[in-house]
Amino acid sequence: MRIPTRTEEVLRQATESGALCGAALGAVDAAGERATFVLGHAQRLPETRPLTEDALFDLASLTKPLFTARAILRAVEDGRLDLDDPLSAQLPDLGWMQETALKSRSLRQLLTHTAGLPAWAPLYTWGEASTIRARLLQEPWEMGEPGAVVYSDLGYVLLGTVLERVYGRPLRDVPLDAGLTFTPDPGRSVATEACPWRGRVLCGETHDENGWALGGAAGHAGLFGTLEAVLEQAERLLRGGWLGAAAQAAALRTHAPGRTLAFVQAQPGWSGGSLCSPGAFGHTGFTGTGLWVDPERGLAWALLTNRVHPSRHGSLDIQALRRAVGNTLLAASG
Repeated sequence: MRIPTRTEEVLRQATESGALCGAALGAVDAAGERATFVLGHAQRLPETRPLTEDALFDLASLTKPLFTARAILRAVEDGRLDLDDPLSAQLPDLGWMQETALKSRSLRQLLTHTAGLPAWAPLYTWGEASTIRARLLQEPWEMGEPGAVVYSDLGYVLLGTVLERVYGRPLRDVPLDAGLTFTPDPGRSVATEACPWRGRVLCGETHDENGWALGGAAGHAGLFGTLEAVLEQAERLLRGGWLGAAAQAAALRTHAPGRTLAFVQAQPGWSGGSLCSPGAFGHTGFTGTGLWVDPERGLAWALLTNRVHPSRHGSLDIQALRRAVGNTLLAASG
């Protein structure tokens, strides 16, 4: 197996134009054969470093499926909780002395972004991590009706809190597969943004402001990983072994419009490209990362970039690049 020439050309054009700093692409087929392609830079400012295959990327919202959703499902496998538990069963101090609909919303609804929570809030402006954690549980969130998909970081922050209660340890201390970490080595890490709030180029620290304010490890963001590690996750999703058989089947079937428990399903305009089979699924991260799996075509791939370096306000259309990569990979796969 090899990366198609046209796919390489698409990525070279993005990096040589200066729109993209660096990119690492990996693909794996149903037989377990892999191919990778790495080009560009890990950092341009304040110094230039070439991108290497063992570099650690800030995975951003890939934290949601690859860590949080998977860990929740492992806890279900262990009999520690159930997907239809109300949130109050795991967080009895939630909305203390309040009447809030959030108490009755289920873990399944939080996983699928159908709990009615707002999409985001500037938690990083609330104070230190302990204050944020306390206020998160007592904030009188304006709740929508359950059922509609509203992509919510807040729901996954709460799921991270559930995991800390279930396992009795901070998220950064939960064991991870090789190549995934909440405590990256800055010397091996790919740079993200020259952050106006923190006043420095971020390298080896969580780009997401709320994730960083919570200590660098949260349910919605904070995970770092190498291309090999993310591709390993993709292969397990494609070939089995990401979870036990029953839990993996539950994780990948439809639970809400356009969503599995952990991933976004193929649909018009989605990031995996229009040549994907109807059963394909994937997820992206704000920093420029993504993972996609097409079981019918027997192909999975991961594209890791630092498209926010040196600024999130660049000219690159990352969604168009993701679609072009997916379409050229699938076109060459037969």
